[in-house]
Amino acid sequence: MVRLAASAAAWRLDCAAVLFDLDGTLVDSSRCVQHVWGTWCARHGIDSAELFRVSHGRRNHETVALVAPHLDVECEIADLVQAEEACRDGLVPIPGAPDLIAALPAQRWAVVTSAWRRLAELRLRAVGLPRPRVLITADDVTLGKPDPEGYLRAAHDLGVEPADCVVVEDAPAGLEAARAAGMRAIALCTTFNSDQLNSKWHIADLTALRLGA
Repeated sequence: MVRLAASAAAWRLDCAAVLFDLDGTLVDSSRCVQHVWGTWCARHGIDSAELFRVSHGRRNHETVALVAPHLDVECEIADLVQAEEACRDGLVPIPGAPDLIAALPAQRWAVVTSAWRRLAELRLRAVGLPRPRVLITADDVTLGKPDPEGYLRAAHDLGVEPADCVVVEDAPAGLEAARAAGMRAIALCTTFNSDQLNSKWHIADLTALRLGA
């Protein structure tokens, strides 16, 4: 059993496993994301603010289909994949991530991300975080967030019940996926403000979260 406690708030959560999103939750990839997608939007005359409003937590092909259904999605994805894998600009761990991950037993945490496997592993290595035993990526699911498939698969692979998991997420789509999976969720206010994140529990970054006794 894992007990998570908020250092600056009067709440704690007991769970069998902690499931983390990746970008914006464990890894700050915001500079890469802004550069790659900002460049793509400028090339196609797309409002980048509108794209970023819907893109966080979604797989790339779903984002392209949402904001530019007139484009050849597969062709656009090939260019985006190359650009994102090549970018290392500003990649750092989210504050508190290394210490929290180091404190968690390996069988008690997983990552569920909308990134594809190669990108997820590249970004974890780039910021010095370990690859989890259970890593669920866009390559492993039929439906991306806000569908609960990824989180349900992570719980299954860890051998725990969904209701015994706590999810840590920074985006509305991910929080919706966690709720649909029947899991409790902590909203991390690194990408959106707390009033944009529908969750009972909010923290500024992972320095506010620790393992409790």
